[in-house]
Amino acid sequence: MKRQDTPFEGGPMDGRALPVLLGPTGHPPKTYRIPVPDAAGGPPTVLVYRRVPRGHSSRLGVPQGWKYVFDPEGRKGGGLKWPWSRPDGRGDATPGSARDDTDG
Repeated sequence: MKRQDTPFEGGPMDGRALPVLLGPTGHPPKTYRIPVPDAAGGPPTVLVYRRVPRGHSSRLGVPQGWKYVFDPEGRKGGGLKWPWSRPDGRGDATPGSARDDTDG
C-alpha cells in the first residue's frame, strides 16, 4: 500500500507530518484518530483530525494534496449522507407551517 507524508495543523501534532496510508482512491482517510495514553493509567485520550484540501488548482479547482486539521470537539464524522436524509434538527412539522399544502 502507498503512504504519503501528510501535514497536521493545530493541537498537539501542529507542524508535524506523518506517513499516512492511502486508500484505493489514492486519498488519505477523512478522519485520523491518534490515541494518547494517560500518564495515570486511565483510558487513553483520542485526538481527532479531519482531512481538508491543502490547496486548489487555479484553473479547475482540483485539490492539490491534503492536510489534517485538529478537531477539538472530536465529534463523530457521520457516515453516508443521502439526499433524502434529514439534518439533526428534523425540520418543522407543525401544522400551518410554510409547507402546509391545503388550498382552503
